[in-house]
Amino acid sequence: MAGRLKSNWSGAAAGACAVALAAALSACGNSGGGAGATSSPAQNGKAGSTSVTVQLTEYHLALSSKTFKAGDYTFVAKNAGHIVHSLEIEGQGTEMRLPHDLQPGQSAPLKVMLKKGSYELYCPVDGHKDMGMKAEITVGGGSGGSSGGGGSSTPSSGY
Repeated sequence: MAGRLKSNWSGAAAGACAVALAAALSACGNSGGGAGATSSPAQNGKAGSTSVTVQLTEYHLALSSKTFKAGDYTFVAKNAGHIVHSLEIEGQGTEMRLPHDLQPGQSAPLKVMLKKGSYELYCPVDGHKDMGMKAEITVGGGSGGSSGGGGSSTPSSGY
């Protein structure tokens, strides 16, 4: 039994690493230093889970998806800035934060189940949220977040 549990954990860890690696590799082609988040959400290999890239820069969040439906999501936070950032998601009884801050160039996944309603995504590091590093999303009904209507995103203006 212990061998089976270890094998399952290794598969989950490998999946999380694959998501982070895919996000990092996709960002390598972005030479403009801007949002770099123009693609629609992609399935991350886990049935029903949608991957959304959250690009973190001084003092702005950019999401790769503009529409959201209720379901499981993996938000891949990528620090494309020059200082430490992190990601927190709050709303509908959910409050999830990355387990550690991200140094410049680092990425990490944050898995969350979104229910219908409003959520705020922000950087919880030393006043970054108050400097505009936040975004609000509205999750519509249905399941999955792959495409179509049912929700929206309002990015921060930042600078």
